[in-house]
Amino acid sequence: MEQYKREHKEQQPVLAICYDFDKTLSPDNMQAQGYIQSVGYDVDAFWKESDGLAGSNDMDQNLAYMLLMKKKAQGKVLFTRKKLEDYGARVSLFPGVEEWFERIRAYGAEHGVIVEHYILSSGLKEMIEGTSVAQKGAFKKIYASAFYYDADGVAEWPAQVVNYTNKTQFLFRIQKGVLDINDPGVNDYFPPDKLRVPFRNMVYIGDSDTDVVFTDVETGEQYIIGYITHGVTEKINLEKGKWYKVEGWGNLTLYPVSIRVE
Repeated sequence: MEQYKREHKEQQPVLAICYDFDKTLSPDNMQAQGYIQSVGYDVDAFWKESDGLAGSNDMDQNLAYMLLMKKKAQGKVLFTRKKLEDYGARVSLFPGVEEWFERIRAYGAEHGVIVEHYILSSGLKEMIEGTSVAQKGAFKKIYASAFYYDADGVAEWPAQVVNYTNKTQFLFRIQKGVLDINDPGVNDYFPPDKLRVPFRNMVYIGDSDTDVVFTDVETGEQYIIGYITHGVTEKINLEKGKWYKVEGWGNLTLYPVSIRVE
């Protein structure tokens, strides 16, 4: 069996901050900041065609845009890993993002906390890798859609696609320190005291409005809080000793779990 490198539990607590990319760290979709224009396409027309391709072929929307990117590049730009990284270098970032990662890492270190930054994005890994922050080593791991490349570095086929639903598995990988995307250890049981990054030590920052719903298992009464919603802070009172089912609404995929309040 292949041996995978795994992260081990640290002596200090680890805080994992996980980020979406487009419209979270950057003000626009990364493909719309140079690539789409370079193949002679209007940005809105590109996404309309991509969505149509997905809808008419029962196709994942991310696979659709990846296919369209490759097709539209033919005869216009060399569709290579290097070229995608070059487009990534042009991607603009929100003010403050450039300094954010190291500043928060240093702040955590001052307080005895290891802060790690992760990307969970439906965008292109190669373009994210080309950004200035990634080039400086901001991210512990980048989980994003990616291509398979031939010996000349030309994109041939999707190697990985990340969408709303499967983002969840990467949170479990971070939790267990099983970061290699092919490591089946993500399915293994880890005792709570062996988890490298408990969920309570994770922060997810994104741009979508999402709700988390707590349902009283006995009565069915629901308590809803805004989650990852800009400008929203809410508190709910849950009773000790009761069981609640927790699930996500909106764009957040949170597999239903039952919790007991102690």
